[in-house]
Amino acid sequence: MKISSIFGPVPSRRLGLSLGVDIVPYKTCCFDCIYCQLGRTTDKTVQRREYIRKEKIIKDLRDFLDDPPPFDYITFSGSGEPTLNDNIGKLIEEAKKISDVPVVVLTNGALLFDEDLQKELMPADIIIPSMDAVTEDVFNAIDRPHPSLNIEKIIDGLTSFTRRYSGEIWLEIMLVKGVNDRPEDIDAMKRVLETIDAEKIQLNTPIRPPIEDIAKTVDWEKMNDVAKYLGAEVITEFEDDRIKLVGKETEGNILNLLRRRPCTTDEISGALSMEINEVIKYLNLLKDKKIKVRVFQDKNYWVMK
Repeated sequence: MKISSIFGPVPSRRLGLSLGVDIVPYKTCCFDCIYCQLGRTTDKTVQRREYIRKEKIIKDLRDFLDDPPPFDYITFSGSGEPTLNDNIGKLIEEAKKISDVPVVVLTNGALLFDEDLQKELMPADIIIPSMDAVTEDVFNAIDRPHPSLNIEKIIDGLTSFTRRYSGEIWLEIMLVKGVNDRPEDIDAMKRVLETIDAEKIQLNTPIRPPIEDIAKTVDWEKMNDVAKYLGAEVITEFEDDRIKLVGKETEGNILNLLRRRPCTTDEISGALSMEINEVIKYLNLLKDKKIKVRVFQDKNYWVMK
């Protein structure tokens, strides 16, 4: 099955219904985060180039927008780090030409020190960078970066970008129990956050099966306490009955969804606008051949084999 670079719309806890645009190959990233829900990074790199032809991405987007279901944002995200694609600026500009929907970029922020990249991101409406650590030891433990990267350079890049950028910055911090949630970690984050011009600071914690079992969820009471201390908000669950993922090949749609992230049966039902019983039938057909169940926090998630 030919995989489109467009996926969704999918329910996002931050963005409502998000139409994803995937512009780098699977697990091509500057990091190999312990909490990643997609699996281990297979191409850890900081090289920016045209990983997927911009003409294909633009065609996929135009084709989808011919008769789209409702959605709230066009989001450059997906299977790897989108800022590695050196056409991201042109793709953002093209998306804004063919749609009035706001454009968002989700990024780990690792390359924001690059002035060319900063310029390319300027037309986007919202940038959502992550900052999971502000000290080198914690950074290496949680994000497992490319060896050429260091946290001081990344923070300097993030700080300079937020001062230049005229759109909105929603800064995400992923808290992992016992890794970056100690009082000294939070105090250090608070000091750095005072130098960053962000409209929102959003706290997250692993809620889907991570690649490493050590990536444990921080309990919600502590999340809320940290949020108050940092002047942040906790990302909450998203519910919306508008979600529709229209497609002719139901199995293909399910597999395309699971290639992006693990899902429960209920989430597949909502994303594909299918009855639960119908979803279960398809899952049983695909089980043991292409997908399997993984248990995380007492929930069954479907993942690719």
